[in-house]
Amino acid sequence: MAASLKSRRSWVFCIIGIIAIGILSRVVHTGFVVIDKYLGDALYATMVYGILRLSWKPAKSAVCAIVVMTVIELFQLTMIPAHMLGSEYSMMRICARLMGVEFSFLDLLAYVVGIGCIYLVDSTQC
Repeated sequence: MAASLKSRRSWVFCIIGIIAIGILSRVVHTGFVVIDKYLGDALYATMVYGILRLSWKPAKSAVCAIVVMTVIELFQLTMIPAHMLGSEYSMMRICARLMGVEFSFLDLLAYVVGIGCIYLVDSTQC
């Protein structure tokens, strides 16, 4: 039981770090599209993995994170998030920004790379 609590605490700190680095990656621009755009996408996916990892084992967390990120990306094809961006309500605009408004296969690739990297590190630690 104590190991489980310690592991959860570690994942909470990891998620906080991922969020901080993700925000930094959107604020600081290097001129390299891989860092300026896709690092944030990969970190977003690793954050989802980390949240799932609070309750599940690595393999299940990785598969579910990929499914969640794919569903979010495919949802952008409905144009609902794009319409939410034009809402008069700030919460709707924030949600649209968090989901993204344009579908991209490169975003999906970034998600898979991010989840794959954190899964590899995590599964070697277990």
